[in-house]
Amino acid sequence: MIVRIDFNSDEAIYIQLRNQIILGIANSEFKEGDNLPSVRELAENIGINMHTVNKAYTILKQEGYLKLDRRKGAVISVEADRCKAMMDMMNVLQVVLAEAYCKDITREEVHEAVDNIFNEFL
Repeated sequence: MIVRIDFNSDEAIYIQLRNQIILGIANSEFKEGDNLPSVRELAENIGINMHTVNKAYTILKQEGYLKLDRRKGAVISVEADRCKAMMDMMNVLQVVLAEAYCKDITREEVHEAVDNIFNEFL
């Protein structure tokens, strides 16, 4: 598992880690049932605090991307609640699209960007 953390970013490290794991699932780098490194192992490999990795794993568990098992550790297990996922996405997109609108990004440009990003996952 290759994780790239930008220590100069304004985005919290645990959020960067969370996002990279979700992207890894979407890109099929991780599949259902795959084990992620232990909290200690990943923290050592990246050079971050174990609590930071634990926080990212806990959030991923709460969001339905992981199961935490004492024997197996963190295991990819995507629980799809489509209705909740759709509502969460709409909330995030509302702000992102408002930012785009304020910066004169057109609907066509947004659609093209979404299509390009979605095609990366196919």
